[in-house]
Amino acid sequence: MATLLVVDDDASVLDMLALAMEDAGHEVLTAANGLMGLRMANERSPDLVVSDVNMPGLDGFSLCRRLREAGVTIPIVLLTARDGEIDEALGLELGADDYVTKPFSSRVLLARIGALLRREELRRAPEVVTPEVLVVGRLSLDPERLEARWSQSSFVTTVTEFRLLTVLAGRPGVVFTRDQLLERMRDDDSIVAERLVDTYIRRLRRKIEALDNSFDRIETVIGAGYRWRD
Repeated sequence: MATLLVVDDDASVLDMLALAMEDAGHEVLTAANGLMGLRMANERSPDLVVSDVNMPGLDGFSLCRRLREAGVTIPIVLLTARDGEIDEALGLELGADDYVTKPFSSRVLLARIGALLRREELRRAPEVVTPEVLVVGRLSLDPERLEARWSQSSFVTTVTEFRLLTVLAGRPGVVFTRDQLLERMRDDDSIVAERLVDTYIRRLRRKIEALDNSFDRIETVIGAGYRWRD
C-alpha cells in the first residue's frame, strides 16, 4: 500500500480521487490548495503526489518546482484541464514525471500511478543480483543507486530521465525514434505525447551542460529521433 498525496482546490474532484485511490488500496492524504500540499509533502513524506495545475495561490506548476528545488524526488503527476497547459508544463520543464489531461477516468490515472510506483519500488528494493554500472566515456550510470555522473560529478535525474539516458547511452550510435524511447521509458500502456521526449532531452542536456558546457553527446537526428554519439 502506497501513501498518495492529492492536491486540488475542487472539493468534489478531491473526494472522487481520494475514494478511487482508497478503493485501489492506497492510503490517501488530501490538500485543498498548493501551500497545504507543499506542507504536507514535506511533513508526511508521501510516496507520490498528484496535483491539479489550476489552483489559486501556489499552482500545480509552482508546487512541482518547489518540491524539486527542495530535493524531493518522489513521482509527481500533474492534472491539466486543457492541451495548452501541457505545452506550458513542458516548456517550464519543472520535473513532473507524468501528466493527465481532464476529463480523465480514474482507471487511467490509477494505471499511471501504478506504473510510477512500480518504478520506485524497483529502484528502492534490494537486488539479488547487483546491476552493473553503465560506463560510456565520461558518463556513468548506477541503476542500483539511480546515480548519474559526468566526469565523476553527480547530477540529479528523475526516474524517467535516468531510464532515457540509459537507453541512449546503452547503445551508442543507434538512432532511437521518439516512439521507441517512450516505449522503453514507460512500462504501462498510456498514450503520451511524443514531444514529452524532447522535454526530457532538453532537461538532460542542461543538467550535463551545467557540469561541462562542451557536452554534445546527445545528438538530434533530424526527421528520425535521437542518439548517443560514439
